[in-house]
Amino acid sequence: MNAISLDSLDLAALLCSRVCHDVISPVGAIVNALEVLEEDDPSMRDFALELIKKSARNASARLQFARLAFGAAGSAGAMIDLGDAGNVANGFLNDEKLSLDWDAPRALLPKNQVKLLLNLLVIAAQAVPRGGKLVSRATVEGEQGSFEITASGSHARIPAHVEELLAGNAPGGAIDAHAVQPVYTGMVARAAGMEISVSIEGETVTIKAARPA
Repeated sequence: MNAISLDSLDLAALLCSRVCHDVISPVGAIVNALEVLEEDDPSMRDFALELIKKSARNASARLQFARLAFGAAGSAGAMIDLGDAGNVANGFLNDEKLSLDWDAPRALLPKNQVKLLLNLLVIAAQAVPRGGKLVSRATVEGEQGSFEITASGSHARIPAHVEELLAGNAPGGAIDAHAVQPVYTGMVARAAGMEISVSIEGETVTIKAARPA
């Protein structure tokens, strides 16, 4: 494993590629449904309209999540409401395969802590590729939060190389748009002064983040 060397331009490009990848699928479905409507087939009209509604909601949820998880979200000293974070997390992660149990007080936290929590949820979702349940617990003391997320489901596993990527290391020191998300998560954790631990027991992966004792 080698330390990742990544300048700001490369980081921005990889994150943009990651966000675009997440949004392409629902937007593409909308385009396909519009093409079906243009064929003026009455038997397909209801199906196409329902697909447009579902895909538009999906795209909106993904963009709202990305705005908080990857975006600037205001000035350097910005605070984010955990309630707002919970709303976008539920919209993004709850679907036919995955459910999210969000437990956090309605409190303001520094933006990097909230961004860290949202990014850890992405990693937790990747830990249950066949679907399952995420449980996110946050405790807050003053302006300091600590987080514990469990991901339970069939064939749960710690995503490949995620611990090394969180620490800023990768084979050959190079990363792609897929690997940039855990790398970015580790960068946000360090900026927030928090440490991440990942463990697995049976079919449950546990991710914790807290300020060092």
